[in-house]
Amino acid sequence: MATVGGPEMMAKVSFDDDSITRQRVRPGTVRRIVPYVRRYRRPLAMLLTSTMLTAAITAATPLLLKMIIDDGIVPGRPGVVLTLSLAIVGLALLESLSLYAEARSSGQVGEGLVYDLRSEVFARVQRQPVAFFTRTQTGALVSRVNTDVMGARQAVTSLLTRATSGVITLVIVIGTMLYLSWQITLAALVMIPFFLLPAKLVGRRLQRLAREEMNVDAELSSLTNERFNVAGALLAKLYGRPAEEEALFARKAGRVRDVGVLSVVYGQLFHIVVTALTALTTALVYGVGGGLVIGGGLEIGTLVAMVALLFRLYGPINQLSSLQVDALTALVSFDRIFEVLDLEPLVADRKGARPLPAVSGGAPLDIVFDGVSFRYPAAAEVSLASLEPPALRRNGGEESLVLSGLSFTAPAGGLTALVGPSGAGKTTITQLVPRLYDVTEGAVRIGGHDVRDLTLASLREAVGVVTQDAHMFHDTIRANLLYARPDATEKELVEACEAALIWEVVASLPDGLDTVLGDRGYRLSGGEKQRLALARLLLKSPPIVVLDEATAHLDSESEAAIQRALKSALAGRTSLVIAHRLSTVREADQILVVEAGRIRESGRHEELLAAGGLYAHLYRTQFAGPAVNAAPRPEPA
Repeated sequence: MATVGGPEMMAKVSFDDDSITRQRVRPGTVRRIVPYVRRYRRPLAMLLTSTMLTAAITAATPLLLKMIIDDGIVPGRPGVVLTLSLAIVGLALLESLSLYAEARSSGQVGEGLVYDLRSEVFARVQRQPVAFFTRTQTGALVSRVNTDVMGARQAVTSLLTRATSGVITLVIVIGTMLYLSWQITLAALVMIPFFLLPAKLVGRRLQRLAREEMNVDAELSSLTNERFNVAGALLAKLYGRPAEEEALFARKAGRVRDVGVLSVVYGQLFHIVVTALTALTTALVYGVGGGLVIGGGLEIGTLVAMVALLFRLYGPINQLSSLQVDALTALVSFDRIFEVLDLEPLVADRKGARPLPAVSGGAPLDIVFDGVSFRYPAAAEVSLASLEPPALRRNGGEESLVLSGLSFTAPAGGLTALVGPSGAGKTTITQLVPRLYDVTEGAVRIGGHDVRDLTLASLREAVGVVTQDAHMFHDTIRANLLYARPDATEKELVEACEAALIWEVVASLPDGLDTVLGDRGYRLSGGEKQRLALARLLLKSPPIVVLDEATAHLDSESEAAIQRALKSALAGRTSLVIAHRLSTVREADQILVVEAGRIRESGRHEELLAAGGLYAHLYRTQFAGPAVNAAPRPEPA
């Protein structure tokens, strides 16, 4: 880790991934900003008008000061002094109103832009496939929605205001200075190129530092998110690793510190050079102007006005020269936002996709896997390198096949069970049904329709899923249940909870359905959370049900009760059930034994036991004694 301080730190700080930090802002980024700004034409027009008025007042005040000295004080005319002083007061009041209008319109444009960009980024991320979320850092995504969007706001409001104000003020001030003394004006203008040079030298370096700062901030945010949720905090406590956790956080926080220090150093270096140039130019003007006053070629009031105008000249020049640095940095934010908005979802509605046709009488639908092969998508297809942890960026090669040549039919209204060793591909099979992933080869059909030809909304409306680790939002029980069906009545909520055998628990809580579950539902036990997830499924009442180890967290008594509830709830529905505990699938209409992405065996419980194959081996492993467990495992056919 780099140390803070002086040239040594600048030499030691290195970037985690040069391919990301050296990435330039893509061509066309500025052009893409225009449509967002155009939505706020009216407040933007007010912003520019008030900015121009403020700039004009800034240039007019020194002229009034000159007139007070030359036309009032020197000739001894108090009436002129009083009138012009009142004029300055009036301009000050007008400038205050102008600044208020500028702030109000700037807020409307800036906050409106923040709303638009955040909403679009959130919507785009929501449409990404599951593979996207398995690779990206949560903190990096949060950074795009928060930090980068605020940087984009600065680009449109603060920088636009400064650019407009700077240009207008510059034009008015130079014109006024030429009118008062062309000699002093030329002496001042000679120095302008020296103000622009530092911006060019420092700008690119600061842009790269800005991108790196955003990356390390995102990594620190990801670490914080993981350690501050209930599961992460519990893991750290159970394994007694507080010292290591603090050291890891310190390393990442130190990285943020070092990059931040470099940004400050380069930014201040730029301002130091500009300040020194301003002082030299002021001395030059005093020298030239003083000589002209002594020689009788210039009035004292004009010299005072010229010096005042000089500060108003180099103020905009400083603004415009630093504007290049700030604009390059702010454009990084827009570039990173557009990077997310340009990421097309790998799983999306096809052109001409149609809803899953409604089945008369609520008849169940069959599920057909026809020669399905599947491999998880490569990183370049689903993610962005800047959103991934550094270690994962270096491991983005093509995945091997997870499923190979899979063909089977889950009959309509029947219960099909998937069993097999861990890593066999069972969960992957169930994820292809609601099209969380697309098949690599072959097709998955529901009711005779290829799922890729159906709209995602209708497909996921027809498929209900309960996963092994049922997720609950940090909200009330009611809100978590209504997520499945927002229009459900109180009676329907209670009936779903009763069917899932969780109502007694809910009713015993002080706030009942309005009890807040806590982060990821940690106020409930694993079994209670699983039953609440089943209640949510029953409330949705889909024609197709997928259960991925839905009874894994239940004790034997609860499991038996849930099995009875499910038997009633799944009646008339097509069910695809994964279970490691084979006692839960004895009554399945069809059992598919999966190993290494292929179906090794299929049939009913008694048939598979009698066959003495892999299913029989798995069954005996769970329910028989050591002597039977020692029997050799059947080899693949």
